[in-house]
Amino acid sequence: MKIEVKSKKGLRTILSVIVDKKNIQIKMDERLKELQKEVALKGFRPGKVPPEVIKSQFGKSIYGEVVDKILRETTTKAIVEKKLKVAGQPKIDLKQFGEGKDLNYELQIDCLPSVTLKSFEKFKATHFKVKIEDKIIEEKLKEIANQNKQFEDKKENEKAINGDQVIFDYSATVDGNKFDGSEGKGVQLELGKDLFLKGFDEQLIGVKKNDIKILDAILPANHPKKELANKRAKFQCKILNVKKTKDTKMDDEFAKLMGAKDIKDLKSLIEKQISGQYSQALNSITKKEILDQIEKNHQVDLPQNLIDQEISIMTQNLKPEEKEKHRSNNEKLAKSRIKLGLLLNEYGEKNNLKVSDDEVRNEIQKQIKSMPGQEKMVLEYYQKNPSASQSLKGSIYEEKIIELIKSKINLTSKEINTKEAEKIITEFNKLNVGIDKSKTTSSVNNKSKSKKISKK
Repeated sequence: MKIEVKSKKGLRTILSVIVDKKNIQIKMDERLKELQKEVALKGFRPGKVPPEVIKSQFGKSIYGEVVDKILRETTTKAIVEKKLKVAGQPKIDLKQFGEGKDLNYELQIDCLPSVTLKSFEKFKATHFKVKIEDKIIEEKLKEIANQNKQFEDKKENEKAINGDQVIFDYSATVDGNKFDGSEGKGVQLELGKDLFLKGFDEQLIGVKKNDIKILDAILPANHPKKELANKRAKFQCKILNVKKTKDTKMDDEFAKLMGAKDIKDLKSLIEKQISGQYSQALNSITKKEILDQIEKNHQVDLPQNLIDQEISIMTQNLKPEEKEKHRSNNEKLAKSRIKLGLLLNEYGEKNNLKVSDDEVRNEIQKQIKSMPGQEKMVLEYYQKNPSASQSLKGSIYEEKIIELIKSKINLTSKEINTKEAEKIITEFNKLNVGIDKSKTTSSVNNKSKSKKISKK
């Protein structure tokens, strides 16, 4: 195999590769011998079909298969031999091929640029710490109590009012006829929430235990049976019980019902949850402060193919006219993401940062714990989508890099209250509509390590 650098301009290198016809023939002969064990042809015993017969029948497809394998092997060897750091997918331009001929092709490679990092020590950023006021914790506690109301029986002759819970059986008809789903047993409705059918709740106001009540209601427009959509139905309801809300005491017993040790522990959990929500948004602001300074203080040549690929990913769900309308802005954002990805990757590599499989597994477990009732679904998602685990690994890697940078720069800690936090987040969101520089490292890292080859 002969490899030569045909041209080198900027980040683009074109290699000329020639594979001797003798080597191709050796590969062809090897493949024909392998196929002898597999091919079954009429008139020949299994495994005894002569290679020349196999070649006469399947020669073109075998040659194509052999050449594809040679291209994969020789492109990899050429890139390694010339010590090129590939960005994106190299392209092959076949110049000469065919049985009895040398294989001659050009390999167009866009390379990753050489990145020189400047010191981050002069960079400044603010780390916000939010103090959650007792008033907000109490409000959240009341909200939780309201979502988990306890009910107790009303006196037998007491009528139902808004906020009460009515338990009933029903039998319904449309135009005097029964239909699928026309029977219901032990239905529980909290009056005033309108969770059953529009106008249903208000017709139950005033009922008592053991009453029989006839109600009219319109079936929903999205009813599973199209012929029943928007139809007026008559419901005969047997009132089984009427309950009123029970005063909820914010005590240790209530806290235990909510999964906490006691009321103090429940308040602590609420504080952590609210604080975590603010911290997530504020950490994004701190991160952008850092990324903006890194981007501004470095000059990096960018491979055009990575820019094109990033734009393609960003706009894949847009209509052609939308792509054209936002073309300039999309290109600017794509360049920003790739530039930051290259810079952060370089910093991660220089500091030997890595993400272990255990760290990925631990992060998946965190996600599973944060979604009670959906644990199996989350686990299956990662098991069935290896790319999702790889993306998660990239996100963890990026956060490691950002945390290391934070430890090196002038990071000022500032304590704020929730009102101040909301103001900062709102102003940030207004100024950064549509701008997202996250996941920069993982996206560029994945592209730079791509092994796919495309043929012109």
